[in-house]
Amino acid sequence: MSEAMMTITMASFGLVALSILLFAGLKGWQGWLEVKRMELAGPARREPRSPTADLIELADLKERIRKLESIAACIDL
Repeated sequence: MSEAMMTITMASFGLVALSILLFAGLKGWQGWLEVKRMELAGPARREPRSPTADLIELADLKERIRKLESIAACIDL
């Protein structure tokens, strides 16, 4: 009878451990999904920027385009 009780005890501990691991995995999965939702909805939640910040960003983008065009002009295809 002692061996049967030991088997039942080990099985119950294993079931509890599996339940804990599954619960932790589920919480991690939900957290990851929440992060992905925030990434997708990120630009809509930003605070409005000043017109000066928009002009600075536009100037930065224009400079990047000029650099890319100069790189592309040096390459012979």
